[in-house]
Amino acid sequence: MSTLLNLPARAVLPRRSRVGAALRRGLWWGVLSITGGVERRGRLPRGGCVVVANHSSHADTAALLAALDARHSPAIGAAADYWFASPWRRRICRRLAAGFPVRRGGGGMEDLLTMAGELRAGRAVVLFPEGTRAQDGALGSFHRGALVLAEEAGVPVVPVGIAGTDRLLPKHGRLRSALVRVTIGEPLPSAVTPEQARDAVVALHTRTVAEPLRDSATRRRVAAVVASRWGVPLAFCWAFAEALSWPLMPELLLGAVCVAVPRAALKMSLGALAGSLAGGLLALHLASAGVHLPAPLTTDRMRAEVRHELALEGASAVRHQPWNGIPFKVYGAEAGRAEVPVPDWLTASAAARGSRTLTVGLAFAGFGLLMRRHRRHYGRYLALLGGGFAAGLALIVHGWA
Repeated sequence: MSTLLNLPARAVLPRRSRVGAALRRGLWWGVLSITGGVERRGRLPRGGCVVVANHSSHADTAALLAALDARHSPAIGAAADYWFASPWRRRICRRLAAGFPVRRGGGGMEDLLTMAGELRAGRAVVLFPEGTRAQDGALGSFHRGALVLAEEAGVPVVPVGIAGTDRLLPKHGRLRSALVRVTIGEPLPSAVTPEQARDAVVALHTRTVAEPLRDSATRRRVAAVVASRWGVPLAFCWAFAEALSWPLMPELLLGAVCVAVPRAALKMSLGALAGSLAGGLLALHLASAGVHLPAPLTTDRMRAEVRHELALEGASAVRHQPWNGIPFKVYGAEAGRAEVPVPDWLTASAAARGSRTLTVGLAFAGFGLLMRRHRRHYGRYLALLGGGFAAGLALIVHGWA
């Protein structure tokens, strides 16, 4: 019993450290979800470990913080001469990346060995053994520091392959949309050589890059139409027809195409907005000339409500349209019968339709980015979108009956 009492207590990571790691993970997962998504394969072993990964972009740090378990409270080794060269960089590195300084011009081994106690407490220390970002994606030689630290702390070395960050944020390049994938390999013993660790990371990186992204054939066909010369005209014609008589709102089309191709959301939304305004203008002229177009899925109560609003507010009554469920074509036709001035109508309908169409399009684009790694389920998504739209439309028509 006395022997057991004399044993040193195993260090435990403080709760504050784990909470901070969870917040950082949520932050970077959210950021990468917006910029194209992040996907992880594999898990870290229990207890502390030294993570070694390929390094081609500043986004590698964000990818690892988003992918690694918060219970390991990962800390990132960062170049002291760059990330700790000024107070604001130091604060950013410590708070957003849990970074600690590693000198590259001498003394770096001493900096690394200060993390041995953290490793024994169960923390993951992330290092990029190449020492700098690769230019062409090819991994350079590994320095021994990470392996010496793992041996000193008595913890395994975990190889990790990162793919997609070189496209997301190229060295000396601009941020763009890309899916980031992180593959965590099997732990290696602390006595592993730099060459063996490098080979393990190369194999994981190569496998991750080569692994095809599972996709839906339906999504690819929709994306091909959107990317073609027919994409924007399709959005324009759909919205133009809906403003006259067509019963399906352009938001249904945006829900399909903006999730399939998020980067096309703005142009498709603007195309739909232009079609709505052009169709609404024509609907106003036709109604003022006494032409009555078919208006399926509308009710007399809808028309009565719009006439009442126009009598009270004039053209600005159309501002209610995005939220009350009454189709835009009803407002266009009733505005024509009420002889609303064309300039007033165009201004008011541009504001009303613009706020709704652009908000819906960009919201679906954001959802598409979040769901990018689940593209293979796009067909199911379309079925749910169609079913939800049909149910919602039925409820609206019933409510205004």
